[in-house]
Amino acid sequence: QTKLVTAASELARNTVNYGGGGTVRMGALSNASHLGLQLTFEDHGPGIADVESALRDGYTTGSGLGLGLGGARRLANEFEIDSHPGEGTRVRIIRWM
Repeated sequence: QTKLVTAASELARNTVNYGGGGTVRMGALSNASHLGLQLTFEDHGPGIADVESALRDGYTTGSGLGLGLGGARRLANEFEIDSHPGEGTRVRIIRWM
């Protein structure tokens, strides 16, 4: 799935560039009618002070276009972010096939 690959690429880039590196966990999911994939990206970097702003297109603290988090959210069927300044960030996405 192209959408999943694009979302994963954006989140991996953020994990490395802004979180100083981290981990990604991947798991297969299934329900009564669909198969899916869950990816969880986690870092112990500086965290995000204003998550709502960071999800808006055009917001960036670096030199990018500011589409990473918002774009990943649009490409995923389910999106969850948990970030605390000084503690890091965890982003979980699910894409159903």
